[in-house]
Amino acid sequence: MTEPKRYLVTAALPYANGPKHIGHLAGAYIPSDVYVRYLRSQGRDVVFVCGSDEHGTAIPNQALKENTTPKAIIDKYDAQIRDCFFKLGMSFDIYHRTSEPIHHQTSQEIFKTLYNKGLLTEEISEQYFDVTANTFLADRYIMGTCPKCGNPNAYGDQCEKCGSTLSPRELINPRSTLSGNPPVLKSTKHWYLPLQNYETWLSDWILKSHKDDWKVNVYGQCKSWIDAGLQPRAMTRDLDWGIKVPLPDAEGKVLYVWFDAPIGYISATRALFQEITTNKTKFATPQKYFAGATADDWKKYWQDKDTKLLHFVGKDNIVFHCIIFPIMLHATGEYILPDNVPANEFMNLEGDKMSTSRGWSIEMHEYLADFPDKPDVLRYALLTNLPETKDSEFTWKDFQAKNNNELVAIFGNFVNRALVLTQKYFDNKVPALGVLSETDSKVLAELKEFPSRIGQSLESYRFREATAGLMDLARLGNKYLAETEPWKLAKTDMARVGTILNVALQIAANLSIVAEPFLPFSATKLREMLQQSAGKWAQAGNSELLAVGHSLGAPTLLFEKIEDEVINAQIKKLNDNKKAMELANQPAEPAKPEISFDDFQKMDIRVGTILQAERVEKSKKLLKLQVDTGIDTRTVMSGIAEHFSPEEVTGKQVTILVNLAPRKIMGVESQGMILMAADKDGKLRLLQPNEGVSPGATVS
Repeated sequence: MTEPKRYLVTAALPYANGPKHIGHLAGAYIPSDVYVRYLRSQGRDVVFVCGSDEHGTAIPNQALKENTTPKAIIDKYDAQIRDCFFKLGMSFDIYHRTSEPIHHQTSQEIFKTLYNKGLLTEEISEQYFDVTANTFLADRYIMGTCPKCGNPNAYGDQCEKCGSTLSPRELINPRSTLSGNPPVLKSTKHWYLPLQNYETWLSDWILKSHKDDWKVNVYGQCKSWIDAGLQPRAMTRDLDWGIKVPLPDAEGKVLYVWFDAPIGYISATRALFQEITTNKTKFATPQKYFAGATADDWKKYWQDKDTKLLHFVGKDNIVFHCIIFPIMLHATGEYILPDNVPANEFMNLEGDKMSTSRGWSIEMHEYLADFPDKPDVLRYALLTNLPETKDSEFTWKDFQAKNNNELVAIFGNFVNRALVLTQKYFDNKVPALGVLSETDSKVLAELKEFPSRIGQSLESYRFREATAGLMDLARLGNKYLAETEPWKLAKTDMARVGTILNVALQIAANLSIVAEPFLPFSATKLREMLQQSAGKWAQAGNSELLAVGHSLGAPTLLFEKIEDEVINAQIKKLNDNKKAMELANQPAEPAKPEISFDDFQKMDIRVGTILQAERVEKSKKLLKLQVDTGIDTRTVMSGIAEHFSPEEVTGKQVTILVNLAPRKIMGVESQGMILMAADKDGKLRLLQPNEGVSPGATVS
């Protein structure tokens, strides 16, 4: 296959409607970053784009939840996601935003191109309408029961439980997310892309041309869609938030988010070259192939057939990147098509599907807060367990094992031993290479093979295999030192020790090159210890990367062990978050039967002070209280002993119903009732005034 002149790599645009979890990292972002770093190390011309997806109903939905504006939401979460990506080593050439004017312009241009070519159909159809909210409902404003799996909370465009792509009319018992009421059908006009007109072309392009080079999970999903028959899909929506439809008779309508979102890759590339040519690029050292670029050079990456276009996404985005977006690109007649869409499946968490809304997730920003010095540990743990063709699972115990048993015990241990021994025996300088033994020659021959083997895995999008190859190279070094035992030979044959350490240091220098795509922060740290400049992939496999006499830096630990208590705390935090979210999502108890105002006025509720409290013999629930009500001091038997100790309540002010008829409990007459709030978790809370008042103050 002819090597392309250049590469355009995209990573799925994350919705800027909330934090993103590590499952998103495993799906699209870390694999794409590893691939791009590898291409750059190869010296290939590559542009890597991503950015925030800031339209669609998910944004105003979140604004409603947070009682703010859509603009405030996208600004908040764009900043958070952008910061997390930077701290986790994502090396995008640009991280753009679909709210930028250049994106609105690009999306409207492509829509107009399709419209002017007569490729969009104008149809009046019945859409769901919320009478209470007086608005048409976009897909994400409608929920109901999924017809495929029975999930009662499926959205109008997708079921997040089974992953099925849906239309609102397919939902069983639909309801509006705005009012909670069943919607009605009402006529409205929209512009459709007739996907069925492209079935033959799509079948030839995917099912014939990419049968052997696309991943089986991607190919299989595409084949299923095509075999089932494609249907027209509306490219516009009745919404206030989004990109306005650029037609005179389209008041109150915006472009469908899945029309404009993938165009975000194009607009980001346009923005990048505008930044480069106006010297406003946010990157201190732009790639050398950007030298002399013009603003129109973005077209080379999107319209030149010598460019290889690759989309990295999760499995829920396959249909949009393999069917809808390619049809859009093909229909314009101006753009190249993706060469591959190496989509991953889902990564589960501790035996369950990852979900921010259920509190069962590890958010990127929370991981970075708890492990600020361990971005590479997360990268490695995810890379070794990527859901490349089927769902995989992240567990905290496996994360700990990958760190302690591989990064620390193999990779870090090898590097540390090689450098510490060199410091000890050769004044921190690379020793001379003497006569090679059979073991030395064999190790150096194996070393030579690793870069091409790892590279072949990356070229085939087998990231787990490539990551295993990286660790195998570290294993080679560790095994070599264990077998040759230079610390023992130091007493009798220092020349032999020098040869062994020279070989070991050359392996470490090679690790600093091949580790960079996978573990960029650790690779930089290793280069600093070796006092070595950044190397290119073509140099890897060389056994003379470090010259004899080259001075090394001070050895430090590349990785540190993670103790059990740290991991146990994370597991507890995860379970606590899930429980808290379940409680928050529980509906409140229904209201009791209606009473009149006269009924309410009969209750005499006052503020009292608990003077004494003691446990009641033979009762787990009761405390015997002496309460100053302002009108008297009385005894109240209260069933709060499982929630409060006598010492906790003594001296507290409470609200008390003082005109409740006396009642004997455990042989003691109780003269009132202390009022409590029962939370969703069953925990009782005292109802207290927010500041001290005199006993006897009435509550009304």
